[in-house]
Amino acid sequence: STGVIYRQFSITIVSAMVLSVFVALVLTPALCATLLKPGHGPVTRGFFGAFNRRFDAATHGYEGVVARMLRRWGRHLVVYGLIVVGMAWLFMRLPTSFLPEEDQGILFSQMQLPAGATQARTLDVVERVENHFLNNEKDNVASIFAVTGFSFAGRGENMALGFVKLKDWSERKSPAQKVQAIAGRAMGAFMQYRDASVFAFAPPAVLELGNASGFDVYLQDQAGVGREALVAARNQFLGMAAKDPTLVAVRPNGLQDAPQLRLDVDTAKAGALGLTVADINSLLSTAWGGSYVNDFIDRGRVKKVYLQADAAYRMQPDDLNSWRVRNASGQMVPFSAFGTATWELGSPRLERYNGLPALEVLGQPAPGKSSGAAMKSVEGIAAQLPPGVGMSWTGLSYQE
Repeated sequence: STGVIYRQFSITIVSAMVLSVFVALVLTPALCATLLKPGHGPVTRGFFGAFNRRFDAATHGYEGVVARMLRRWGRHLVVYGLIVVGMAWLFMRLPTSFLPEEDQGILFSQMQLPAGATQARTLDVVERVENHFLNNEKDNVASIFAVTGFSFAGRGENMALGFVKLKDWSERKSPAQKVQAIAGRAMGAFMQYRDASVFAFAPPAVLELGNASGFDVYLQDQAGVGREALVAARNQFLGMAAKDPTLVAVRPNGLQDAPQLRLDVDTAKAGALGLTVADINSLLSTAWGGSYVNDFIDRGRVKKVYLQADAAYRMQPDDLNSWRVRNASGQMVPFSAFGTATWELGSPRLERYNGLPALEVLGQPAPGKSSGAAMKSVEGIAAQLPPGVGMSWTGLSYQE
């Protein structure tokens, strides 16, 4: 991250170095030759004469003020102390921020439907989001490109991500046409969507340090409380953040628990039937996931051979009962003889941060609030979470 920040300011650093070298090698010798030329008396007339007289008067006046202050040093020391205290008070009360938000001419729109939603429902939400930007914001938006099955939160049929390209800055001169204003209006429209969570946000000032502007924090399981307790703490955090006036658009950045098919194998019964766990796993991985066999040459090109069950025989959970595993004696044993299948809710993606189970939360400061004020509010909310659940900053928030 340090290298990323240095790269952002590389032009400034190099320009300062080039200017310094130019002044030192070219201008300074010529200036010294001019100023140190012998036989040169003080100038008393013209512009430089007037400048010298005023400069001398200012110098004598400054010396007089310093002399009077030294005669009453105690009083002026008290005044100086009051100035220092006032500056410290102002420094503590001024809002802090790391990098200001910039209008980079692009906008992100992240869409997430309930777990298990079909791609058709996701496409319907994508179409509504596209219509909003292309119709309601046609004076500000040049185009939008949206993809389904992927977002910054993860992958799945219920996920989508839109990349909104804004028109040139010369066509968006009004404050109401800036990226923050466009995102704010979009959020107001997307809040009416009851079947999906849709967020519009600007990219961070440094794209390599996160996916969105605002703050980025991980809630961590620091005491082994378990995933259910961590999710409950995350939901408590979101509830308190929704009531905080300094925070807006606080959202989880991850996949919701989704229905999963759990397979339970009775190893004792499988062993009695002459089966091993490796035999069972080989059948399941080959039939449902596919298995690489070998390569063959077709018209001068090397192609791969994969073995997998036909789609019609791996569509439903009941299809498991149609499959059989060959045991040590060569007999075919049905899956129902040693295994059962049940539905349950589980996370499609387990996240860790700094080696600990974690859940990511994103958000933004409210209009008129700085990122430092938002981060202070987040720390206050995190302090109210149950014991064993902590927090760690990441992205731009970590740098700040």
